[in-house]
Amino acid sequence: MEELKYIAVEGVIGVGKTSLAKKLAARLEANLVLEQFEINPFLKNFYQDRGRYAFQTQMFFLVNRYKQQQGLFQGNLFSDYLVADYIFEKDKIFAYLNLTKEEIKLYQSLFPVLASSLRKPDIVIYLQSNVDRLLYNVKQRRREMELSISRQYLEELSEAYNMFFFKYDSTPLLIVDTTEMDFVNNKKDFEDIWKQIFRTDRTKTEYYIPERKGLL
Repeated sequence: MEELKYIAVEGVIGVGKTSLAKKLAARLEANLVLEQFEINPFLKNFYQDRGRYAFQTQMFFLVNRYKQQQGLFQGNLFSDYLVADYIFEKDKIFAYLNLTKEEIKLYQSLFPVLASSLRKPDIVIYLQSNVDRLLYNVKQRRREMELSISRQYLEELSEAYNMFFFKYDSTPLLIVDTTEMDFVNNKKDFEDIWKQIFRTDRTKTEYYIPERKGLL
């Protein structure tokens, strides 16, 4: 376990990455870093009109995520464990999905400069789920800004995430199919993920598909 000091959890909106990050941090008594999506003043409008608000939303996230990641190096934050519910590199998923060609050119001139100075996680846990489950989770938590998210957008985002992590090789990666898991309320589901993360025979890229239980 000692080598995994910095763990990051990733996945599409509604997959439960923040919930898992919180549970892992509690078990490890780790510092917890959460994405500050709620402070983005453009996000609610973006969900209602992607074309009009994509660039403002994206640039706000890029700068804010960079500032937050820079802060991880200050003080003694890395003296123990750290768990985050996002990775800086995932910013590219949203940029390439939502920005125009001209906007992407500007984005591409900025992203590598910022990313080069940031520490990478020791392992990334990518949570997958089908769109039906994502929609169910989003509706259940009833965040006002997310109520206008369409099925089409979640489908596009899921595909973009899958393509990104299919090619991802920056860090060790654990891909977990959570479609029929409930690691928040089911202790066994959480323990199963925990065991997969800290397996001693783990390779650089691992896939974990639990036995189907028919949750939905």
